[in-house]
Amino acid sequence: MKKIVTFGEIMLRLAPEGYYRFLQADTFGATFGGGEANVAVSLSNYGMDAAFVTKLPTHDIGQAAVNSLRRYGVDTSKITRGGDRVGIYYLEKGASQRPSKVIYDRAGSAIATAKPEDFNWAEIFKGVDWFHFTGITPALGDDIAEICLEACKEAKKQGVQISCDLNYRKKLWSREKAGEVMGKLMPFVDVCIANEEDAGDVFGIKAAHTDITGGKINEEGYKDVAKQLADRFGFKKVAITLRSSISANDNKWAAMLYENGEYYFSKSYLMHIVDRVGGGDSFGAGLIYATLSDMKPQEIIEFAVAASCLKHSIEGDFNMVTVPEVMQLAGGDGSGRVVR
Repeated sequence: MKKIVTFGEIMLRLAPEGYYRFLQADTFGATFGGGEANVAVSLSNYGMDAAFVTKLPTHDIGQAAVNSLRRYGVDTSKITRGGDRVGIYYLEKGASQRPSKVIYDRAGSAIATAKPEDFNWAEIFKGVDWFHFTGITPALGDDIAEICLEACKEAKKQGVQISCDLNYRKKLWSREKAGEVMGKLMPFVDVCIANEEDAGDVFGIKAAHTDITGGKINEEGYKDVAKQLADRFGFKKVAITLRSSISANDNKWAAMLYENGEYYFSKSYLMHIVDRVGGGDSFGAGLIYATLSDMKPQEIIEFAVAASCLKHSIEGDFNMVTVPEVMQLAGGDGSGRVVR
């Protein structure tokens, strides 16, 4: 069984019921989620040995976060305990032409105040095949950026494959800071994952003739972006998700994989969205699973996109689907007919 380690922050997610706005809500539903934690849950659901590394307080809310991962078979034994608080994010789900809104309350969280000595990467990576992190984690602070760099160095030393989802978050850091920090991490990365904006925001590499707000995507532009990323940092694979937003509820969803000078485009899905948070994470997890399962490039990108398409139909951060369900959609059965 392949072993994967992901590293990042898991947060308490507080969200009004349905499509209520923050100012309307009397109650908030509480769940947990976060980029790398979401990837670990997906991979565990696919039958892989997935461990999530973070730092969480010893109090009950910290333990509830740990339990949310254990519920789906994620290895939590490498989580460091300590610190004072669990980060929180508030989610207001958008509808029609009103976009979703996220408010962060994560300053001073246990992982954001972690120190390099909190993690023994040499021990963590023993027997591990793959390491995954996102651009959100080093954005939490200079110490966390240094921890990510140490992790990448040790992973590379032990022959572990490394993937990174650029995941630029303007509420966490500036484009200039992101470019500086991520530029130091990228030479260690084998597989880079980005969306239609990340490469431009972090590295100034933009797709030509593409208007993400108007729903216009130019495939040739993304080919150029992928090649520039690979040429600059030496990535073995570059995967770019292609989202055309018709409204908050309806998106077109596809992706491209660049590998060994070749480009592979997935089929495109028209999605009616239940919950789009975690959509990119489910894509990353699908990409990792398919790669570790020795699928061919076209199969890899089809599996990853299908997995992510299904996630958009599921409430919460976690992608609660199985490999056969993903394979069914990737194989062309997107009818949504009742399974009896």
